[in-house]
Amino acid sequence: MQQFVTLTEFKFNSFQSKLWAFFMMQFAHKPLSKVQGQDFYKLFGSGKSNFNPFPDWTTYAILQTWETEKAAKNFFEESQIYKRYCQHSQKHKIIEMQPIQSRGSWNNKNPFRFKSSEVSNKPSDSKIAVITRASIKPSKLFKFWKAVPNSQKPLEDASDLIYTKGYGEVPFFEMATFSLWKSLEGLNKFAYQSKEHVKVIKKTRQIKWYNEELFARFKVLDIKKITSP
Repeated sequence: MQQFVTLTEFKFNSFQSKLWAFFMMQFAHKPLSKVQGQDFYKLFGSGKSNFNPFPDWTTYAILQTWETEKAAKNFFEESQIYKRYCQHSQKHKIIEMQPIQSRGSWNNKNPFRFKSSEVSNKPSDSKIAVITRASIKPSKLFKFWKAVPNSQKPLEDASDLIYTKGYGEVPFFEMATFSLWKSLEGLNKFAYQSKEHVKVIKKTRQIKWYNEELFARFKVLDIKKITSP
């Protein structure tokens, strides 16, 4: 059975709602850990533009993997914690995805399941999402964040990039990025033909500044944009 994955990104405008979302980084774990039909979840804060490590207080996200698409549907229709996020946020979007490739680990396991037959570099009309995740070694922290601005410059010229955002589980140390691309062909063009990007990957391997890392690609099934009443 193909795995179903959702990334829900919430936007908060008022001071009260931002404060609520900040505290939910602690208090949302209990209800989220009890969601039926959910295999794995991560609760994220986010960073400012260009992967600045300092917080963007307007944006929070929840990544979830599901046993079935029906389990996800039940969550978004019935979950009280989801309804509370809807009540406090101005708007949100739900990105529904299917893993097509994943390597590495996240808390000592790879949470994304995919069939080997799904791994393909053939052109596709579907949008493609990419999630990268890293746990940064404390001894490499300063070097890592010093290198981030230059490492992100290639994205400015990536014509097929639709959207990108930096997320954090633990500020500065436990980081993730999400990017949305027009097509697999456009993503591969950036990944394999951008000289700057190739240099960044080479430098990452040389410095070894991660305790743990993961790279995953997804076929985007749907993007639902919802404005709170």
